[in-house]
Amino acid sequence: MAHLTYEESKKVVVKGLIFLGIITILEVSIALLAKGHIIEGFHLNRTFYSILMAVFSLIKALYILGEFMHLKYESKALRVGLTIPFILIVWGAIAFMHDGRSFEQRRERTVDQHFPEKPPVELKVKG
Repeated sequence: MAHLTYEESKKVVVKGLIFLGIITILEVSIALLAKGHIIEGFHLNRTFYSILMAVFSLIKALYILGEFMHLKYESKALRVGLTIPFILIVWGAIAFMHDGRSFEQRRERTVDQHFPEKPPVELKVKG
């Protein structure tokens, strides 16, 4: 953006903010629709809703990286060098969440098997 005049730069920023605003309004509308707040009794599939929200968030993140952090004006090698660690961090977060959920489920099964619910113990009072 160094080659743009001040007025041209302002137009780029305003267009970017409008784009991000539209995506945010879509996200909020979909969230309200998915939870049944817009159409009573209507709910979106949780997996579809989650994927849709992740895609919208990714679009916004990539736009901000490219335009406002000037990454789209950098060399291809730098963009790839920054993108690969980002992908690995996202993959790691997903893997740790999956592993944590699996651990929690196994722990619940083990606790239920080894420690059945016992009747309450009555305390004997010496008197």
